[in-house]
Amino acid sequence: MNARKSAPDSATHARQLLADMLRVRRMEEKCAEVYGAGKIRGFLHLYIGEEACAVGAVNALAADDNVLATYREHAHALMRAIPMRAIMAEMYGKAAGCCRGHGGSMHLFDAKRRFYGGNAIVGGGLPLAAGLALADKLQGIPRVTACFFGEGAMAEGAFHESMNLAALWQLPVLFCCENNLYAMGTALDRSESQTDLCAKAASYRVPTFKVDGMDVRAVHATTVQAAQQVRAGNGPAFVEYATYRFRAHSMFDPDLYRDKAEVEQWKQRGPIHSFTAQLKAAGQLTEDDFLALDAQAEAEVADAVAFAEAAEPEPVSALLQDVHTPQEVA
Repeated sequence: MNARKSAPDSATHARQLLADMLRVRRMEEKCAEVYGAGKIRGFLHLYIGEEACAVGAVNALAADDNVLATYREHAHALMRAIPMRAIMAEMYGKAAGCCRGHGGSMHLFDAKRRFYGGNAIVGGGLPLAAGLALADKLQGIPRVTACFFGEGAMAEGAFHESMNLAALWQLPVLFCCENNLYAMGTALDRSESQTDLCAKAASYRVPTFKVDGMDVRAVHATTVQAAQQVRAGNGPAFVEYATYRFRAHSMFDPDLYRDKAEVEQWKQRGPIHSFTAQLKAAGQLTEDDFLALDAQAEAEVADAVAFAEAAEPEPVSALLQDVHTPQEVA
């Protein structure tokens, strides 16, 4: 689904946003299940609780904009119209995956859809975003490069270098910070002396926006506004999405650094049930409507899992494809 196809304030648009959040949630829940069964290997970072950010923000972008994300990128890839089958097959390590099974959970990539990762390095996508935006500016292409990253990346040198160059050269980068308060297991106020992230970004003379990342409509509207400003040739912009992940940092994380009461408090503001309640109260959604959307999401996930499990693994003979030694490059 693509929320851009409907008027931003329409009931149809709202239901598309809800449907997409359900697709993300059900896919992530199934990923946790099959990971526990040993069918997905390596690391797995779930997006449960943060659905409004990717759904609202990516759907606010144009189809030919560039998108980069972190290792918690399944939702962004799905919203970028990478088929769920290709995403699931990639996590299974199958040849039918979007990277032929070579990348796995943290490195989803699809150049045709202008989705440039999935990056396992904290802050690793930021310099790439500046490079893509510079290329577009030099070619006179009015395209936005949206780069998603967590608040922990703002303590990395790559953030400051990329923000500085983007501002200095007036590059069309939309910096999208998903602030879920914990960089892995470290609270924001224990890792960064300046916890006002917009103030930090504004120090580079970049316009900033802050939005409730649990409110999908607010995320969408704010991202549209910020992206329009970038697309108009006004240089980069920074958006902070105040959000929260309900699950641990990764499937290996025992999650001992957060108070359980804090997690439960944030769950009360969960983006899916909060938005569902709003739509019902406004007469734009019935319980039967919700159940139908949820059933569609469940069916898509079941199909993707069946596809991934039936797909063939990448043959051993192809494992070194696209891997080059320095001698070969020279």
